[in-house]
Amino acid sequence: MQARPYHTAPTSFPSPSKLPRFHRTPSPAKIKIPRVISISTPDTADHASSRTSLDTIDDHVAAFWDYQFLFVSQRSETTEAVTLRVVDGAIPSNFPSGTYYLTGPGLFTDDHGSTVHPLDGHGYLRAFNIDGVSREVKFMARYVKTEAQVEEHDPETNTWRFTYRGPFSVLKGGKRLGNTKVMKNVANTSVLRWGGKLLCLWEGGDPYEIELATLDTTGRFDMINGHDSSMDNRSNGGDTWDIAAGLLKPILRGVFKMPPKRLLSHYKLDAKRNRLITASCNAEDMLLPRSNFTFHEYDENFKLLQRQEFNIPDHLMIHDWAFTDTHYILFANRIKLDVVGSMTAICGLSPMISALSVNPSKSTSPIYLLPRFPEKSPSNRNWRVPVEAPSTMWLLHVGNAYEAKDVHGNLQIQIHASICSYQWFNFQKLFGYNWQNAKLDPSVMNVKEGGDELLPHLVQVSINLDADGTCQESSVEPLNQWIKPADFPVINPDFSGNKNKYVYAASSSGSRQTLPHFPFDMVVKLNLLDKSIHTWTVGARRFIGEPIFVPKGREEDDGYLLVVEYAVAIQRCYLVILNPKRIGKADALVARLEVPRHLNFPLGFHGFWANGS
Repeated sequence: MQARPYHTAPTSFPSPSKLPRFHRTPSPAKIKIPRVISISTPDTADHASSRTSLDTIDDHVAAFWDYQFLFVSQRSETTEAVTLRVVDGAIPSNFPSGTYYLTGPGLFTDDHGSTVHPLDGHGYLRAFNIDGVSREVKFMARYVKTEAQVEEHDPETNTWRFTYRGPFSVLKGGKRLGNTKVMKNVANTSVLRWGGKLLCLWEGGDPYEIELATLDTTGRFDMINGHDSSMDNRSNGGDTWDIAAGLLKPILRGVFKMPPKRLLSHYKLDAKRNRLITASCNAEDMLLPRSNFTFHEYDENFKLLQRQEFNIPDHLMIHDWAFTDTHYILFANRIKLDVVGSMTAICGLSPMISALSVNPSKSTSPIYLLPRFPEKSPSNRNWRVPVEAPSTMWLLHVGNAYEAKDVHGNLQIQIHASICSYQWFNFQKLFGYNWQNAKLDPSVMNVKEGGDELLPHLVQVSINLDADGTCQESSVEPLNQWIKPADFPVINPDFSGNKNKYVYAASSSGSRQTLPHFPFDMVVKLNLLDKSIHTWTVGARRFIGEPIFVPKGREEDDGYLLVVEYAVAIQRCYLVILNPKRIGKADALVARLEVPRHLNFPLGFHGFWANGS
């Protein structure tokens, strides 16, 4: 195996007097730390051996650096698959063979003084190929060779110079004023294997196709704009916003190189119909008080089966969404233009995303129920009129949604999701990014007052419609009354769009006072029938990302959970295999495999399990 040189974090902490201030950091005079602090690598799987720093350094400082270490750039790529070493347990003989793909940012700093927001970091695809016969796991990791990556990376010297601004960042070593390279498609948000293709997706552009065996980048894959090119050129009459859209389109396309439609990074798999469903919006919608959403459905061979477009008279920012047997469901995350932010963004003094801000002007949350098959819809319900949920919430991620109809034609819809408060959500401060000092402030993700309500948490949204489609009742309540901060809800994918019994998510144990809410350190399993809750915690100074369910049998919790453990104190990553049936028990851990230190990677975003070799 060969790998290029890599950059990692130091194993000693700078003096606290040199640190940026963050929430309730004690004064330097009160912090006693040794001059040199080394973090030893444990020889065994015993977590206690990684606690070296907690006993010798004030945890406020350790917490700050632990948070930074979760976003350390990784410049190495594999040229050949690496066999991972099992450090705990063993891979079971009945583990289904397949590949766990995980994508996320891999690079945050260049060689010319610029540090970008995690959402603008270049996509770094990780693949864990699990052979259930040989009981081995082989690991590969490659950068997605997007247009931006190819321009900003010199493969001969392995150096980087950021030239694209990206939506969330400000360049210090690059051009600011007049830099129109805003839509930096880094293909870092989600990954999908469908119809024989492996795709890395981003929020706002075409996905990139990846070669299955080598993880080499094939190129852009046009999923939607080829199908919609004729629709993009149609005339829209004399509506004011149609005229404005007509003026904006050539500017966004010609100057800012934006595609006519922005594919959302979250897709859905309809297990019942074996379909892939995607959602997209028009490029100009970011600047206009209306939103156009287009849904495409594909069969297992990527043949387009249907396409539907909906125009919603509101200014929305959608990241994730839901579907049921008869509906597409959009939670109206409402936004508005920020005039002052727009001016500073144009001048390059602030990120481009500062041109937008959340719009918490309503005391309710509009939810749009869009007909998936209008010709089969029995009711005459006006889909342009949203259901008003009785709380103000910003939707982050959807675990599942399903519907059930009674003998009288009444329809009940259930949605399991993670939400947060408009008061907390801030485009410019996601992950605590501070472009002025090139550091991440953990206090943004760990607010002390009202954190359980402000920060991401799990909810169940219930909507009851009568036979005519009129909403009789809607409610929002904590899922199983679990109020700890949590995100990335997932289920057994075989039950997607159908009634499910279990939801799994990443959550926080709250055991560390300096980082009580995020990063997550616990997997939670919620039984929706008996309302029971079971958890598995990763241990001190270790964090986790999104869990992924690997189905094995007919029972809903028959399978395995995969999750990556980030042991930041020793700069190690581990692939963890859990038994879902044993979550909450001492024997929940099935196996734990170590990624080589030189391939240690930063926090991933979203993953995908693909059966087969």
